Amino acid sequence: MTRLPLSASAAVAALLSASQALAQESFDLGEIVVSGALVPQEVNRTGAIVDVLDEEALDEAPLTLERTLDRIPGVSFSSNGGLGSASTVRIRGLGSAYVGVRIDGIDVSDPSAVQLGFDFGGLTSAGLQRVEVVRGSQSALYGSEAIAGVVDVTTFRASEPGTFVKGFAEGGSFGTARGSVGVATRGERGALAFNLARTETDGISARAGDSEDDGYEETFLSLSGDYEVGEGVVLGFSAFHRDAEAEIDRSTTDNSGTNFLEQTGARVFAEIAAFGVDHTFSYSTFRAERRDPGGVIKAFDGDRDQLSYLGTTELSGGTTLSFGLDRTEEEYETDFDAGSSVTTSALAEAIFRPRDDLDVAVSLRYDDNDDFGGNTSGRVALAWRARPDTTVRAVVGTGFRAPSLFERFSAAGDPTLKVEKSRSVELGVERRFGEERFVQATAFYAEIDDLIGFDGAATACGSGFGCYNQVPGTTVSKGLEIEGRYAYTDRVAVFGAYTLTDAETDGTRLALVPRHDLTLGVDVDFTDRLRGTFDVQRVADVEPSAFAPPNNDVGDYTLANLGFSYAVTDTAEAYLRVENLFDEDYETVGGYNMPGRGIYVGLRASF
Repeated sequence: MTRLPLSASAAVAALLSASQALAQESFDLGEIVVSGALVPQEVNRTGAIVDVLDEEALDEAPLTLERTLDRIPGVSFSSNGGLGSASTVRIRGLGSAYVGVRIDGIDVSDPSAVQLGFDFGGLTSAGLQRVEVVRGSQSALYGSEAIAGVVDVTTFRASEPGTFVKGFAEGGSFGTARGSVGVATRGERGALAFNLARTETDGISARAGDSEDDGYEETFLSLSGDYEVGEGVVLGFSAFHRDAEAEIDRSTTDNSGTNFLEQTGARVFAEIAAFGVDHTFSYSTFRAERRDPGGVIKAFDGDRDQLSYLGTTELSGGTTLSFGLDRTEEEYETDFDAGSSVTTSALAEAIFRPRDDLDVAVSLRYDDNDDFGGNTSGRVALAWRARPDTTVRAVVGTGFRAPSLFERFSAAGDPTLKVEKSRSVELGVERRFGEERFVQATAFYAEIDDLIGFDGAATACGSGFGCYNQVPGTTVSKGLEIEGRYAYTDRVAVFGAYTLTDAETDGTRLALVPRHDLTLGVDVDFTDRLRGTFDVQRVADVEPSAFAPPNNDVGDYTLANLGFSYAVTDTAEAYLRVENLFDEDYETVGGYNMPGRGIYVGLRASF
């Protein structure tokens, strides 16, 4: 099984007037999700659309995490080559500038990036335990960079009492070797977890028409823990460090060059239950250092410090009220320029349960930047369990993207830029026919005004070569997401997902966004020890960017993937994975190769 989808889509509010009698029935609420509201919610009680990659799904995932995310409806990606190349994950046609990313509660978007996004290029599933993907506008919860959605990553840790050791070792095509080891323990009063992952590959040639391979290597470390120091008082922390080195093709005539990346994040928190309120105080810090010794700009440094408070209390009538404050300071510096900003935020969310079968969440957030002023975001999300096997949802929200520090303070920046503003709505329904049988559908619509882009005719920055500017036009992304899974027997299940995305700005389609994205597959348990999976993905109707070379191969492509795993013992499993089984030749960014057939074998164990 490649992933476990846990929620479907939204639904029209008019459906909420249906029979009161259904409210008396009992419901299987299922798993808890943490990223669709300010406090964790049962999946059937949240109006947010959340998909979860659990531990099993991540164990069986393709080489890169972006490829795994690509199988979720509404999610696509594009990459400038193989593992370690610059990559963008899109949600509903909107790129990394509109997708918030967190690792163990730490905001990891790069303050020194042109549009403050997170580069998924070198991130694999090694050392990870859970990934939640929230589709749709989340600015009311997370602020800027969450217009399209949020990707929330959790590293390996103990979810129940005991001590656990988990690891794997894998080798395969393109000179690839990777592995990880994790140790986690949980006792009556606390927990501690440590993970170490290492990836090395000779890679492929990133640039089309070149034969020199571009290698990549990365070390990923994470550490987390918590301890109950007294009744109602828990102290905890999480930290991670990524150290990566990627060979690049600098131009069409120069295939030499190496980029270096270091990312370090840490978070400390205190949870205190007092006076009828659950209080959480936290401080997090993130630093990204990018080095390109042969580039025009050789150093990019970004820093973020965030101080937060969140309080949650239960009111009468089954209402949960959450409220908080946040202060975020960001800085960036390159060889030639620097900039900083401070944003102070106030946020609140009320979750009402007027009936046993209905949950309504109202979220409101105000962000005040020290330079360009304030912005208010809101969201209303409904989850109605029309029947024990049917959940309908409706989500309406507003969001914003603040101009990045680079867009404001670089040589091509404009400090007077305004925020981009969005409006969105999601409608849909999920029907379950048992634990392994379901179908879900989502209709979505979002529009963004006051776009920020590079304008060659703009003069505000005084560069003489153009500046970042508020570009006229409205970006509209709309479409349909359909997904299902059907277990014929205890041993055979088929699954599928389809996304139709129509994304454009004033009639001009957004580049690199597939209009059609279809995945079909089958999972088979051949015996109690031998499992297999096979899936085919068809991507069609993709427009290359304006910078793609004339002979680019961006467009339709079909990928097939095959995997087998065999339980050698009760604690060890050998596996084989074949990616791009039929060796499809394709590009997701014009002029950049994607990997051909890749065969990987490995052994994973847990104790």
